[in-house]
Amino acid sequence: MLLTIVSFVGFTALVLGLSYYLTRKNDTSSQEGYFLAGRGLTGWVIAASLLLTNLSTEQMVGLNGQGYMFNMSGMGYEVGASLALIIVAFLFLPRYLKKGYATIPDFIGERYDATTKQIVNFLFLAGYVLILLPTVLYSGAIGMGGIFDIMGTFNVDYMTAIIIVVVAIGILGVIYSLAGGLRIMAVADTLNGVGLIIGGLMIPIFALLYVGNGDMLGGLQTVIDAHPEKFNAIGKAGDPVPFLTMFTGMFLVNLFYWGCNQTIIQRALAAKNLKEGQKGLLFAAVFKLFGPLYLIIPGIVAFHIFQDNPLKIGDMAYPMLVNKVLPFYLTGFFAAVLFGAILSSFNAALNSTSALFMLNVYKPYIKPDATDKQVVIAGKVVAVILVVFSMCVAPLIAKAPSGLFNYLQMVNGFYNVPIFTLIIFGMLNRTAPAWSAKVTLVFFIIAYGLTQIPFAGKEALPLLGWLSSIHFLHVMAILFVIAIVFMYLCGKFAPTKNNYDDSQDLHVVDTTPWNKAVVMSVAVVLCVFAVYVIFSKFGIAA
Repeated sequence: MLLTIVSFVGFTALVLGLSYYLTRKNDTSSQEGYFLAGRGLTGWVIAASLLLTNLSTEQMVGLNGQGYMFNMSGMGYEVGASLALIIVAFLFLPRYLKKGYATIPDFIGERYDATTKQIVNFLFLAGYVLILLPTVLYSGAIGMGGIFDIMGTFNVDYMTAIIIVVVAIGILGVIYSLAGGLRIMAVADTLNGVGLIIGGLMIPIFALLYVGNGDMLGGLQTVIDAHPEKFNAIGKAGDPVPFLTMFTGMFLVNLFYWGCNQTIIQRALAAKNLKEGQKGLLFAAVFKLFGPLYLIIPGIVAFHIFQDNPLKIGDMAYPMLVNKVLPFYLTGFFAAVLFGAILSSFNAALNSTSALFMLNVYKPYIKPDATDKQVVIAGKVVAVILVVFSMCVAPLIAKAPSGLFNYLQMVNGFYNVPIFTLIIFGMLNRTAPAWSAKVTLVFFIIAYGLTQIPFAGKEALPLLGWLSSIHFLHVMAILFVIAIVFMYLCGKFAPTKNNYDDSQDLHVVDTTPWNKAVVMSVAVVLCVFAVYVIFSKFGIAA
């Protein structure tokens, strides 16, 4: 146990120390330097930061749990992201960088109006403060506690174990925030990314060695021969990700997440130039192809290992597998890597929430004459307040009804695709008026809520009953089409007087595209196709 604690603390301290050392001379006194790393991030740093920001214990535990209970269909979240990142690199990022946007609501405000911008900004803030920040802390605490038996190690009860991890993540989150804003977080993500690649791949390797009695390939062949149906990524209606949703709601959710979610896209907005931004997005697209290796396949191997004594809860597959196959001398290192992934997700949400509040609320409405230094100082104070609030709320999730956590995840649908609708249509159409955007937001949120929240008499309404019976990702796609048609008709018969010009380049950064972006994108698309063929009845699932 001493070795575990020493290696955990040592790796965590090493990452923090190196990150501070490498960024100590960078100017973080300006709002651009603090919230956007001085617009100086390079491709590899952006890619690593995107991956670490995206990865959390919810994925490592949840997706492997899906692999244990179902099949490879859950890889739609990972492999589908590769296609979304290509579109973001060519369609979204050039427009963002030409205008020098610091936040996504900045685009909404310029394309529509200030009121629509504030509505969208409020939706982002509400989603991050009430859902994202507390649940990252809570899911991180669950993952760390389950994998490394914090209750047994420190001889504490369940709630105390949750609080220990929540406080640890929160305190380190404050340290990163006060130390250097986005830049130090991005550098830490790069260093943690190296550890994640090593640590994430350790689990399936040791698991297959365990199955094959020291022969990894033999172990893989054993699992494939015993359970070929588990390696099928073409999901059916009852699977977590039915294959048809890849072309409907899943596609929209991935585009929002990678192209419109402030927490994620802020890394690309901080790019040194468009070339580096596209590099970062496309490098990340390549790495997402490997996600199933450590996010789903370990769950399938766990199914094979525990088939004689099945787990009652599928989400325990990954923690139980780690406890079963990981050598004790690597436990501390793996704990540090996992902790880094949790911390990265939390820091990203923290910095983005602070940026949205300071740049879109504090600066324009509370203190318009604030200097850059005052904005940064106030932003750090806001970050501390957000951390304390999240640390107080996160443990309470454990006391909530069992369905609340899933409910919180479903709630994201109330704002992600509605906001994406406004952004994508605003980019492709210049005539839709601002009032149509407001109506679309209200319609989408109410209609989606009616289909997802149970209430008496819903089944008596044929259309509503049908929408409630189909997968929520399909519901999102149907509402998206209705909203697009509505905004198009509004723009045709009542066009806006706001002549938004997205071709104007303000020369905030160099917007020359990466000359290898097209070749890289074609290669990624072919790889996506190949991965789905491999994990289907045309491949090893046969």
